[in-house]
Amino acid sequence: MTDHFDVLAIGNAIVDVLASADDDFLTSQAIEKGCMRLISAEEATALYAAMPPGREISGGSAANTTAGIAALGGRAAFIGRVSDDQLGRVFAHDIRASGVDYRTPAASGGRPTGQCLIIVTPDAQRTMNTYLGSCQELDEMDVDEALVKAAAITYFEGYLWDPPAPIRAIRKASAIARAAGRKVAMTLSDVFCVEGHRADFLHLLESGQVDLLFANENEAKSLFRTDDVAVAVDGLAALAPLAVVTRSGKGAVVVSGSERAAVPVTPAARVLDTTGAGDLFAAGFLTGYTQGRMLKDCAIMGTIAAAEVIEHYGARPEADLVARVQARLG
Repeated sequence: MTDHFDVLAIGNAIVDVLASADDDFLTSQAIEKGCMRLISAEEATALYAAMPPGREISGGSAANTTAGIAALGGRAAFIGRVSDDQLGRVFAHDIRASGVDYRTPAASGGRPTGQCLIIVTPDAQRTMNTYLGSCQELDEMDVDEALVKAAAITYFEGYLWDPPAPIRAIRKASAIARAAGRKVAMTLSDVFCVEGHRADFLHLLESGQVDLLFANENEAKSLFRTDDVAVAVDGLAALAPLAVVTRSGKGAVVVSGSERAAVPVTPAARVLDTTGAGDLFAAGFLTGYTQGRMLKDCAIMGTIAAAEVIEHYGARPEADLVARVQARLG
């Protein structure tokens, strides 16, 4: 029998390769600073060869969120496709070692495991160059029905909403979750995802297929084609039963109908790498939500987790998040 899980996440299974470099390196590679772009296998090979020495850390947006949930004492599971290669084995080991239930079989043959080549500049900005590889081969056959039914929330990332196969997987998992009386959560992931799939994302909200939406303010503004974050927040309030908009240094806003709750950021001891801040915010919020906490406290838990992850390189928590939450909220 499948155990109960607080959150089941579906997302890209990726290994991050992080390297520190200055702005001149980005210029030399004709890469826009701070962007998140998709690259081909050939581009990935060339950029990896040009990068300074780096470190490999398992990543992927939704996978990072599950690692954060586990670090906060929650029970999390993850569905995502890797290949039977070196990076695939690294990913599977790391996510299981973090306490996340991961059962998706590795693919033999086909494209290699996805990787994200991340350049971190001295100002802690990260520039992400992603080769999705086998991530894009995730399909509905990878969705474990019992696992979905066992999770209070099924959470998926907008990054997956592109090739037909992962979309089928998300639709299947969402349908199973809703039929079982479970909730469905989504993160918009990035402005480029919103710009490419605005109509689909709006339809998901308008048709009531998403119970909880995460977005940063730029993604929210892009979704409603506005420069006014207040207009975007009002738009989300009208469509989503619950939405959370993160605003970088301005904290976050939680909206549920006419209810609004704004929280400031939790200060970080130092800022080394902002990779994964949004992923860990979602981890904190979802953990608090499944614990039945007040929405404002859920958002505070999100800021605590986000603050921790930007204090070091990589998008997985390294400090005792439970202790930090207890010290703040009890």
